[in-house]
Amino acid sequence: MAPNETDDTTTAGEVEEPRAGRRRAARYIVPVTVMGVAAATIGLVPALADSGDPDLPDITAAQLIEKIAQSDVERLSGTVKITTDLGLPDLGGLESGLLSGAAGGEDGEGGSSADPSGRLTELASGTHTLRVAADGPARQKLSLLENAAEYSLIHNGKDVWGYDSASNEVYHATVDEADTKERRAQRPPATPKDFAEEALKAVDDTTSVKVDGTAQVAGRDAYRLVVEPKQSGSTVGAISIAVDHETGMPLKFTLTPAGGGAAVVDVGFTKVSFDRPDASTFRFTPPKGAKVTEDTEQDRAHGGFGGKPERGPKPEEDLAKGLDGLRMLGEGWNTVATFDTGTGAGLPTEEAGGDLGGFLGSLGDQVKGDFGKGTVFSTRLVNALITEDGTVYVGTVTKDALVKAAEAGK
Repeated sequence: MAPNETDDTTTAGEVEEPRAGRRRAARYIVPVTVMGVAAATIGLVPALADSGDPDLPDITAAQLIEKIAQSDVERLSGTVKITTDLGLPDLGGLESGLLSGAAGGEDGEGGSSADPSGRLTELASGTHTLRVAADGPARQKLSLLENAAEYSLIHNGKDVWGYDSASNEVYHATVDEADTKERRAQRPPATPKDFAEEALKAVDDTTSVKVDGTAQVAGRDAYRLVVEPKQSGSTVGAISIAVDHETGMPLKFTLTPAGGGAAVVDVGFTKVSFDRPDASTFRFTPPKGAKVTEDTEQDRAHGGFGGKPERGPKPEEDLAKGLDGLRMLGEGWNTVATFDTGTGAGLPTEEAGGDLGGFLGSLGDQVKGDFGKGTVFSTRLVNALITEDGTVYVGTVTKDALVKAAEAGK
């Protein structure tokens, strides 16, 4: 029997209210990190199947949110499934080439197939099975299971190892404790708990939060917490979080779009244990004959379990400079982020950009308004508008709502 929930809507006043700016920014960050889930090369990235309707004590939404906040699970192991369906356009294999080139450097050569920056981008689409393990902040392991092969990323103290069994290639980096803490604080969400915390930052009076019964996830009893926008115009339909009854740890995170259909992201455990994994789980020695690539040879930083800080300017630093003028338009779930790319121009036209300009243009819809002309690129969750003067508008709103926000923001 599902718990009775008498307080269906929880506003920020019933839970500790974050600052308005952080809340608005979090609402923008959630869909962006969903799109970039494959780039989150650290943490434990789970998914799940559920069944049953366990009889658990009644709990309010506010109490369940507090239970999540107080969860302090650091030791676990299990099997995981992640399904991502952003509805990205078919690039005919171009995206694979771009990712391979990025992993191998500017010339696309000299990289390692064990480099996590390239391998874990595979999680951006489709369904994948992983094995995960963690023993506190100093030891984690994630293994991506493939047909007759396996890719593993291991953090053990100061060492970070990546191993691709198919090519027998190894990636190695070292980190100190300060680097590990800093990277963990800066990383995008990767686990159901990470996603849940980011989503709950968005709770305000434009949001409905309720406990919607119970479920069984990976053999464990859990409550269902459902977060929904009250506003129209958002592409987010609902966020469902399965919260472990005993530990308060989110076991599953599911985001469904307002347009219906399959979930955009379904992340959760199929099997989980909160016992301490055996220490041997995190030990790694390069196999005989394996090609080992040190991180210093890559001359760049990697997200995830570690990697040495890059010497000299980083591409992401250049991007950050371009986001100095980031502004938020609108309110609640209809918030749209806008910034100037600093280029003074939008996408190349077919006349100016040749085949590339025509190809890029074909992926989006041409629109015009008080902002001039632009191109809208759409997924099932996020819409982005790039205007002819290089201004970008992006949010989890419909195309029409995005165009209206851009017009109002001029």
